[in-house]
Amino acid sequence: MVILTAKTVSSAIRPPYPYGGEFIGQFLFALQLCWFPMLISTLAFGFGAPGLQAANFLSLFGALDRLGGFFVLASVREFAPFVTAVVVAGVAGTAITADLGARKIREELDALQVLGVDPIKNLVVPRFLALMLITGLLDIYALIFGIMGGIGAELLYNEPLGGFFATLFTNASVTDLWGSILKCTLFGAIIAVVCCYKGMTASGGAAGVGRAVNEAVVIALMGVFAFNYVFTQTLLATHPELQTIR
Repeated sequence: MVILTAKTVSSAIRPPYPYGGEFIGQFLFALQLCWFPMLISTLAFGFGAPGLQAANFLSLFGALDRLGGFFVLASVREFAPFVTAVVVAGVAGTAITADLGARKIREELDALQVLGVDPIKNLVVPRFLALMLITGLLDIYALIFGIMGGIGAELLYNEPLGGFFATLFTNASVTDLWGSILKCTLFGAIIAVVCCYKGMTASGGAAGVGRAVNEAVVIALMGVFAFNYVFTQTLLATHPELQTIR
């Protein structure tokens, strides 16, 4: 996977660039598959764990106006990128693995190499770039609907929204926003590399493609969890002001 990542990045930078049409097709395909599951998931997560549960706890201290500040920590930094990664891996990533796995089983990838067509430049690179772009954009989408879930929880407790938005904007920073989007974009790169690798190395017929799809989702999510830990700790270490909630 590390070798495939290096070859993919070098192929994406090095001309020629014949994958424009495939890139647009993969981007629209992933967007079409992911937008509705993202909407439902982010609303449910935002309204549930960081919304109702945190509101229930804060109401014990009469501090429901602090829910907005908690959402910066819960939704912007963690829940929105995680939900985006899970949905993209489970929906778009599995489709990519199944597609490339079927091509591998039918020996289409070998045929492309015989014809002098580089499968990495023409198949992996557009999927790699499309998933990076779509996860970054869907993270913004997840942030909006996640915060809407928090607003719903605030309204359920008959609390005015002034305190929610005041603490939200007081604690939120540009670093939080770009950190969330950058992290999610790199999540997309991890998912793309893992799913393309498992698809291009599938073997054993249709059953092997099914195993490759299952393995791709598990490995991609484990990679996302590990990378998130390193990225978040590095971001907090370089920006100590993010460690406090005002």
